[in-house]
Amino acid sequence: MKVVITEKTAAGQLIPVDARDWNDQMIAMLNHSNYLLLSGKEYEMVEGRLNINEGYMELLVLAVGNEAVEETAED
Repeated sequence: MKVVITEKTAAGQLIPVDARDWNDQMIAMLNHSNYLLLSGKEYEMVEGRLNINEGYMELLVLAVGNEAVEETAED
């Protein structure tokens, strides 16, 4: 299924950051995950919506501090 990820900025703007096909395992992991890493940036997943008319899932995310990503990479 195609998943479209959109970032909501602090100013309220909606910025598309990714769109790709996800396999069933990745979609199932949404039940167990609150955060995702994309292109070295960490996002909190805050809302999901299934767009039946267009045939894809939409995820609304908020960027979080990069400190957590850098610390994880160093461990």
